[in-house]
This record gives sequence, C-alpha cells and structure tokens, in this order.
Amino acid sequence: MVLTLKGNTYTDPIDGKSFKKFLPYGYENQRENVLSPSTLSLERHRLLWLYLKLKTNFFKAPIKVLHFAPEQAFYRRFRNLSNLDYTTTDLNSPLADVKADICNLPFKNNQYDFILCNHVLEHIPDDTKAMQEILRVLKPGGTAILQIPQELDRSTTFEDNSITDPKERARIFGQYDHVRIYGRDYFEKLRSIGFKVEEVNFTEELSPAEVDKFRLAKGEIIPVCLKPTA
Repeated sequence: MVLTLKGNTYTDPIDGKSFKKFLPYGYENQRENVLSPSTLSLERHRLLWLYLKLKTNFFKAPIKVLHFAPEQAFYRRFRNLSNLDYTTTDLNSPLADVKADICNLPFKNNQYDFILCNHVLEHIPDDTKAMQEILRVLKPGGTAILQIPQELDRSTTFEDNSITDPKERARIFGQYDHVRIYGRDYFEKLRSIGFKVEEVNFTEELSPAEVDKFRLAKGEIIPVCLKPTA
C-alpha cells in the first residue's frame, strides 16, 4: 500500500516521510487524503506535533508529562525522548502505564508540568469532573492541551442523553461512543473550571502551502490551557 503512495506531494512532519497522497479516514463521513500511511496520524496529530516542536520546549526541557489515551503516532516517540518523565494513562488502553478513570485520577495534586488529553473529553459523560481532575494534577504554571472535535460554527455544545441507539449516536455525534458535539463555548467552560485558555489557531502561522503539504485542517483551534500560579 505504502509503495503505491510513493511520492513527494504531502509530508508527515512527525517522521518526515512524503507521499503522493494520504489515505482516507472517517466513521460516518470519510475524509479523503488525511491519514498518514507511515505514522497513521490525522490532521490533529500533525498540527499538535508541529505546535509542540515549533512553539514549546516539549522536546528539549526536562518535563514531567501525563498523556491520556496515548496515540500510536506519538507513543513510542514521546517514550524515547530522554528529557521527558513520561506517564501514560487510560481506563482501557494497552499503552497505559496507569489504568485510571479520568474523573477519579490516582495522582497527587500539582504533579505534572504538561498534560496531553486529546479527543478524550467527548467520550466522557461528566466532562466537568474530568476537567477538574486535569486541573488538579497539573502543576501551577503547567500546560494542558485538551483537543476535542469541535464545530466552530456552533455557539453552544450539544448533548442529548436520551439518544441511546449506537447508529443514531454515530449519525448525530460522529461516533457511536461520543456523548456531545462541542461548540465555541468549550473554551469558556475550560475557563470556568479555572484554566487560563489560549485559543491557538496555529495554521495561521503557517503558509497555505505548508497547511496543504502537511494535510492540516485550516482554522483548527488548539486549546492551550494553563494553570494559574496563584
């Protein structure tokens, strides 16, 4: 499969490999040319990698990291970074060092410099409690990146617990195991929990050619959440 995609049109910045095109991906609605054949990264993974690489000290400074539901595209690469004190956690993932419920974490207060929790909260019925737990275990001055699938043209997050049929949930929420569709009010909810939130549109800092070459979703917002020091 990878040999048939050989080319230089699109590049996965995670491993630097290039292809004539990427693979399609999606549950209800397939998106063309988005899944990297080499790392199996999607748009959000490549965007996060570029942001961490170009805008943070994630790859250089000594950092204590907690990573929820670690993605295959990142797991081994982050594990092999000598600067990271790296812990993974999830309720079910075989890649988790610590099996834990995000709403009841077995970690002490103020433990981690950096937390990654990406495309997890849309699965969690009590996302308020999950956000509170992330804030609790994050060090003052620490950073949490909490990516979610988000419809930026939707002002208010939508959820409806009365929809229980898996096919209907998939149709409405995008996946059978999603419990809400986040709108623009997601950022304000994070602020109400106690985070200082930077809504980072990192694709604006890249050229249109780079956005296309790396197959990013133009306009996707990275929620960079900081824990106040006081």
